[in-house]
Amino acid sequence: MNKTEIIERINAFMVEDFEVEESAIVPTADLKTTLDLDSLDYIDLVVVIEQNFGFKVKPEDFQTMITIQDFYDYVINKVETANV
Repeated sequence: MNKTEIIERINAFMVEDFEVEESAIVPTADLKTTLDLDSLDYIDLVVVIEQNFGFKVKPEDFQTMITIQDFYDYVINKVETANV
C-alpha cells in the first residue's frame, strides 16, 4: 500500500465513519476539531485504524498528532515500518 492509497483510505473512513465533510479534510486542519473527537471517538478511531491497517495503536500516540497531516504521517510510518 503506497502513501496515496493510505491517505485515500483514511479520508474515506473519516467521511464514512466520522461524518466529516470531505472538503474539511485538508492536511493543515486540526485533527481533533475536524473529526469533532471526544474520548469515545478516539476509541472508535483506534478500532478503525486497527481494522484498516492491521497495527495496534497506543492512545498516547494521539498526543503528538495535531493536524490531519500528523495523522497521515503516523499511519504511513506505521504501515511502512510493519512492511519492512
